[in-house]
Amino acid sequence: MEDAGATAGKLMPAALNMRMVNSNNNGLRQTSSQEMECANVNEENSPQKKKKKAPSLESANPFETIAAGVSKVLSVLVSEFAETLRERAAADASQMKELEAILAEARNLEAHLKEKKKHLKETLALISDKLKG
Repeated sequence: MEDAGATAGKLMPAALNMRMVNSNNNGLRQTSSQEMECANVNEENSPQKKKKKAPSLESANPFETIAAGVSKVLSVLVSEFAETLRERAAADASQMKELEAILAEARNLEAHLKEKKKHLKETLALISDKLKG
């Protein structure tokens, strides 16, 4: 008897299947007809099961309508991408100028320190000569 119920449950709609399951489980109440109607109304109102609207008369060719929409979206995306590239290029240019200024300052400091080192060596050589001499 259970095999027939299981086979029938697979072939029946969900609401009838629920009634069959409830009647097979001793102690559980059966689904009333009002509950089944509410379930059917809820299924019709669910966003997944809503029917698509028919295309309007304005869009005679749905492909052209979709293509126009996609074209608009792509042009917006391309313009946003181009703007982002421009901003990054400007930021990169300003960072390069800043790095070049730092590098020039470092080279000047290096030259200054080399000059000081040379001067210090000369001074120490003079002192050493006087002490030897």
